[in-house]
Amino acid sequence: MLSGDFLYSRSFQMMVAAGNLRVLQILADATNVIAEGEVLQLLNMHDAEIDVDRYMQVIHYKTAALFEAAARIGAVLAGCAAPVEEAAATYGRALGMAFQLVDDALDYRGNAAEMGKNVGDDLREGKPTLPLIVAMQRAAPADRALIEDAVRSGSVEQLPRIVQIVRDCDALSAVDDAAQRQLDVARSALAALAQSAARTALDQLCTYSLQRRS
Repeated sequence: MLSGDFLYSRSFQMMVAAGNLRVLQILADATNVIAEGEVLQLLNMHDAEIDVDRYMQVIHYKTAALFEAAARIGAVLAGCAAPVEEAAATYGRALGMAFQLVDDALDYRGNAAEMGKNVGDDLREGKPTLPLIVAMQRAAPADRALIEDAVRSGSVEQLPRIVQIVRDCDALSAVDDAAQRQLDVARSALAALAQSAARTALDQLCTYSLQRRS
């Protein structure tokens, strides 16, 4: 947490040094949206009634907004035309959405050794992420009730069973599909950028974000 705060404050220092007020405005606006996202996430904690739209709004605000700002700032500092700047922002936003979707799936797909965190941390914190939302939509009534109780209580006592339910109803595949749709948007946005090593690297980031396991 402290390292993240340090890097974020350092980014403000760098923007001040760049002397570009527009860049500062973009970063300040993103900071405000991220804070709203964190508040929305807190409001959704332990809420088993959350729907996909509310979940998507949270990850847009708390994660994708930062990716979007970073991509837009790069275009601004490079002096790109407005259409290219908007394309860069679209790329960043979609990549950020995909990144968070994959991250939430890892909580039910990965293992602690690979991820560097415990499996089931989101459930333990009462976060109803997309794998659980999809599972609650698709599971049999008894299994759905089990997940709802766990979300409300933050208990991981039934975690192995819940992980199995998530996998059995193909919730993780649904999350992967949602992430892929976002990456399709991101890659389409890259068409506005001139072909270069940098554009290739941005495309490779899309591949990595879907395949990562930590």
